[in-house]
Amino acid sequence: MLRGRRTLERMSLRLSTVILPVRPWHAGGRDQWVRAERLGFHTAYTYDHLSWRTFRDGPWFGAVPTLTAAAAVTDRLRLGTLVTSPNFRHPVTLAKDLMSLDDISGGRITLGIGAGGNGFDATALGQEPWTPRERADRLAEFVPLLDRLLTEGAVTHHGTFYSAEEARNIPGCVQGPRLPFAVAATGPRGMKLAARHGQAWVTTGDPKLKEDGTPEQSREALRGQLEKLDKVFADIGRDPASMDKILLTGFTPEGGAVLDSVDAFVDFAGRHQELGFTELVIHAPIPDSDFAADETVFERIATEALTQLDD
Repeated sequence: MLRGRRTLERMSLRLSTVILPVRPWHAGGRDQWVRAERLGFHTAYTYDHLSWRTFRDGPWFGAVPTLTAAAAVTDRLRLGTLVTSPNFRHPVTLAKDLMSLDDISGGRITLGIGAGGNGFDATALGQEPWTPRERADRLAEFVPLLDRLLTEGAVTHHGTFYSAEEARNIPGCVQGPRLPFAVAATGPRGMKLAARHGQAWVTTGDPKLKEDGTPEQSREALRGQLEKLDKVFADIGRDPASMDKILLTGFTPEGGAVLDSVDAFVDFAGRHQELGFTELVIHAPIPDSDFAADETVFERIATEALTQLDD
C-alpha cells in the first residue's frame, strides 16, 4: 500500500475511487471504506443523490452520514462527494454539514459540486425539473455563497435563489481557508466558477460519445475541454497548473472495460495523463450493475497499475 501511495505522489497522477452508498453500513458498507484506505487510494468519494438511475428501487444511503461514518473508521484517506448539486441542497445547511465533516475527519474532506441533472433528485422535493440554464443560474449563485459561508464568520446574503441571514459557521474549516471545491463543469459558465472558486475541476468526458463514440474521439473531446479551461484561466490571470484535473471514469466509450485488466487500465491512465489529468477516479465494483467488475482486478489496479505506468 505504501509503495503505491509513494508512486502516486511522485507521478503527480492520483488514483481515487467512488463508493456508491448502496450497502448497509454493517453489511459491507463499512468494509468498503476501510478497504479503500488499505489499498492506498488518494480519495474515496460518494455520489450525493437521493436516488440514482438503475439503483432507484434499491438501497441508497445519504452522502453526509455515510462520509461521517467513513471518517470515523479511516485515518489518512481523503473523503468527498462527486458530486453535490443544488437540486436538493441549500448553501447554508450544506456549509454547516461540511464544516462538521471537516472537523470530524481532521481536514480530509473535498466537496465535489456541480449543477446537477434532471434525474430523480430534480423532482424529489416536488418541484418541476429545472432547465440546464436554470441549473447553471443556481450553481452560479450557490458556489460563491458557499465559499463565503465556509470562510466568513457571519454571512448575510439575499440573492435570486438563496438567502442567508447572519449565518454562522464557527470555528470554520480545519483546512484553510476552507475545504477544497472540485467543480464539475464543461460549459463556459461552469468553468469560470471552477477557475474562480475551485481547487479542482471534474469531468466525465463528452456524454454524446459514450454510446457511439470511439476512445480517440473521447480523448479529443477531453483535450478540447482542457484547452477551454486553460483559456478561462488565462482570462482571469490564474495558472492552470494550480488546479487539479479529475476524470471520473466509466462514462467514456471505454466504459467499465478500463477495469477489465491491469494492462487495460495502465493504457487508459497513461493516455489521459498525457492529456493533463492529475486524478483518475474508478468505481468500486457493484455486482449485477453497470459497475460490475472483478474485485481482484480492481484491487490489483489500486496497488499495481500506476507503478507499472511509472515503469
